[in-house]
Amino acid sequence: MIWNEFIETADREKLKEIQNERFVKMIERMYYNVPFYRKKLTEAGIEPGDIKSIDQLKDLPFTVKDDLRDNYPFGLFTVPQNQIVRLHASSGTTGKPTVVGYTKNDLQLWSEVVARSLTMAGVTKEDIIQVAYGYGLFTGGLGVHYGAEKVGASVIPISGGNTKKQLQLMVDFGSTVIACTPSYAAHLGESLVAAGIDRKEIKLRAGIFGAEPWTNELRKQVENLLGIKAFDIYGLSEIIGPGVSMECECQNGMHIFEDHFIPEIIDPKTLEVLPYGELGELVFTTITKEAMPLLRYRTRDLTRLHVEKCACGRTLVRMEKCMGRSDDMLIIRGVNVFPSQVEAVLLEMSEASPHYQLVVNRENNLDTLEINIEIDDQFWSDEIKTLENLKKRFQHNIASTLGISAKINLVEPNTIARSEGKAKRVIDKRITNIE
Repeated sequence: MIWNEFIETADREKLKEIQNERFVKMIERMYYNVPFYRKKLTEAGIEPGDIKSIDQLKDLPFTVKDDLRDNYPFGLFTVPQNQIVRLHASSGTTGKPTVVGYTKNDLQLWSEVVARSLTMAGVTKEDIIQVAYGYGLFTGGLGVHYGAEKVGASVIPISGGNTKKQLQLMVDFGSTVIACTPSYAAHLGESLVAAGIDRKEIKLRAGIFGAEPWTNELRKQVENLLGIKAFDIYGLSEIIGPGVSMECECQNGMHIFEDHFIPEIIDPKTLEVLPYGELGELVFTTITKEAMPLLRYRTRDLTRLHVEKCACGRTLVRMEKCMGRSDDMLIIRGVNVFPSQVEAVLLEMSEASPHYQLVVNRENNLDTLEINIEIDDQFWSDEIKTLENLKKRFQHNIASTLGISAKINLVEPNTIARSEGKAKRVIDKRITNIE
């Protein structure tokens, strides 16, 4: 089943016609309503009338995450505040979050692309979907929620955590679809076994998983634990949230909804556009967002694009599962974590030396963060009470900045290995070989 057959199976030329028309209008909106973009386009010698086709996209300037931070909170909005009906935010490299706004039409667009996504996983109005993504400022929960309602499915808005309750509702309500991070899905599966619940007592048949990198090995594990077919959904808050792309039943890459989001692959060093099939950094241009359209936004995600028609009948370009990032950002339980965030906290506390390490692991299929902090010589103490109080301060400050809890280990001076080159700040013990 295909939700929007006209778009999803359109020939490439027809799709390009739609993109060209929307792209030209978007450039005009940006130029006349956003000083930031007007300055960038003017510096590039471009006026709205100069843009006729998406073929010119390669000549236009990029947008990066720092641009969103520098224009915090509403500097990139193209509409007045009284047209903004929803605000979301995600973490960034500093204390300032990345803010995204939505008009009423943006929310309808979001529901549309998520409805298309869920339909790829076979979701219909007959389904009961348990949404265990976080609700609130994070886009995951509400994004999937409204898309599921558009499809007509029954929605259980349970949000993340509270595993015992998750399992209870799964059994009692007869949930047929689960939507959450893949690591939490694995945790639910293991908790199901631990609770002695027979898999026959649950009716799950499909899972919609995203918000963090995951491997095909984890996919198989989750499928075996829960007795489901696991589907990959991709999105970024900055672009719209979940629903930028999605796997169909063929599971041969995620279809990008190109009538709303134009993808490019660039060489992260030269910034040159690469042809289909080559590995590089994924870049998106939104062409229908009203509140906050973005021009050539660098996602930092590394992947490939394939344009061949899919066996499912869809002609939309497909992106491979992301193979890493071109920056140092970690995604832990759906939260963006930068080593620089940790460093900023440490620099504010005189007791810490500038030497630290982040250790990321996966325990019981949940991501964990451990931070080893080297204490400055003058503050190191053999008194347990002193060190415990210091550890609590670090834990509090880290949690406040990162929005995620971390285990803190205080280590003696000169015990963290030094490097003559780039300091090895991160040890990621999770499986990183994504097929």
